[in-house]
Amino acid sequence: MVAASPGRIARLAGSALVVLVAEPLYLLLDLAVVGRLGAADLAALTVGALVLSVVSTQLTFLSYGTTARSARRFGAGDRAGAVAEGVQASWIAIGVGLLIVVVVQLAGPAVLSALTGDETLARSATGWLRIAACGVPFILLSMAGNGWMRGVQDTRRPIVFVSTGFVISAVLCPLLVHGLLGAPRLGLSGSGWANLVGQGIAGIAFVVRVVRENASAGSGSIRPQRPLIAAQLRLGRDLIVRSLSFQVCFLSAAAVASRVGVAAVAAHQTALQVWNFLSLVLDSLAIAAQSLVGAALGARARLGEQAARDATDIAMRVTRLSLGLSLVLAAVLAAGRHLLPRIFTGDSAVLNAIAVPWWFLVVMLPLAGVVFALDGVLLGGGDAAYLRTTTLGAALIGFLPLIWLSLVFDWGLAGIWSGLTVFIALRLLALLARMRSGRWTAIELNK
Repeated sequence: MVAASPGRIARLAGSALVVLVAEPLYLLLDLAVVGRLGAADLAALTVGALVLSVVSTQLTFLSYGTTARSARRFGAGDRAGAVAEGVQASWIAIGVGLLIVVVVQLAGPAVLSALTGDETLARSATGWLRIAACGVPFILLSMAGNGWMRGVQDTRRPIVFVSTGFVISAVLCPLLVHGLLGAPRLGLSGSGWANLVGQGIAGIAFVVRVVRENASAGSGSIRPQRPLIAAQLRLGRDLIVRSLSFQVCFLSAAAVASRVGVAAVAAHQTALQVWNFLSLVLDSLAIAAQSLVGAALGARARLGEQAARDATDIAMRVTRLSLGLSLVLAAVLAAGRHLLPRIFTGDSAVLNAIAVPWWFLVVMLPLAGVVFALDGVLLGGGDAAYLRTTTLGAALIGFLPLIWLSLVFDWGLAGIWSGLTVFIALRLLALLARMRSGRWTAIELNK
């Protein structure tokens, strides 16, 4: 099966890895730069970044849903249709992105005040958020661009576009935060401006590419097309609900950690950013599976039942690779438990608090290796409704109860991270059951 050869999996995963880790890697750098300003600025950045992540990642279907739909068309030999999916996803990105900017500017202060329970912390976080939120339309345009490019298995250009934005942000951040090399010393707000500039450059590059590709592929007009947008939104509906269940949990966890203390919320959010970074490393293999599974199932009209067998084979290969990688990452975290947290902060209170979630990270990673791989497989099969239902159920049964019980019984970060561990375990059981059923291979997507 040429399409799922080890080399093809490696190229798709490598491209996805660069794209996926660029943003969290920048945030880790941002944490290290801002952390030198003190625990208060670090806490403000982590809370503000959490809200920005919540409002932008609800539109992850612009990436994952577009990949699934584009890959189906690409597997069926319809490259022009695959590119057209990217054009319409870009229109959604522009419209929704601008709406989010307006909402954040108006509602951001009240949200942050309710989230933190500390007016000083909320005020600092609001200043950063209002600047960085202006980059949301560009973030969403990058999601849409990555989505269709993964669908047509373009592994080079996404790396170039995202890496360029990342490098520019990474250079600007320390210059603007600390006033180095003659740059103005903007403090925390300098981080927001660096983030905005980098996201803008990447988003514009994706727009230019999809317009050019649309013209060369003969995909038709670049104007909005209601049928395609409606089809994408139907798939997006399930992915949005799934994403919201994640974000409600993480916002609740941040709210509880904030009420434990400034050191606790800084430690929690720093550990959570490490978790997000490692999750996206694992997700690079899942995205390779998503693209390849979508293309394999798109060839059903030509290959018949062989298409489902090819998709299942891809799923098994990627899951084994992801489990192996997760075990390696867990070993690195365990070995570096004293050294690695010091990259982000030198505050002794934060370092003491971070020891608890750090060990939970080590335990969860092998479970997450399987969960993320199978998530990618089912997304490639268009099984978003099942993922929505099971993720929501795991949140309501496992994560949320333990988070709020932690507040009531003063379990602190141990209780919060126990909830996350149960959440991952419940999702794992649900994904294994779906894989055994084989129903995910029979879903029709391009309608």
